[in-house]
Amino acid sequence: MSHPEATVGRIVHYVSHGTPGGEYTSQCRAAIVTEAAQGDSDLIGLAVLNPEGMFFNRYVLESQDERRGGTWHWPERV
Repeated sequence: MSHPEATVGRIVHYVSHGTPGGEYTSQCRAAIVTEAAQGDSDLIGLAVLNPEGMFFNRYVLESQDERRGGTWHWPERV
């Protein structure tokens, strides 16, 4: 299945890193696309919404399958 193009204003999921000691686990967080590269690049800028506040992250890599910390993916369809 083909995924849509990430464009400014779209909602995606950002995967948090978690903490080394395990106090916080890696989790999906809601994020809004703030900038999107033209062409084949899967790097985008995000405004990530966390329970503790919001942060901005530029040049976030897409990871639809592995979903490792520090990457984004499209929300699952339910």
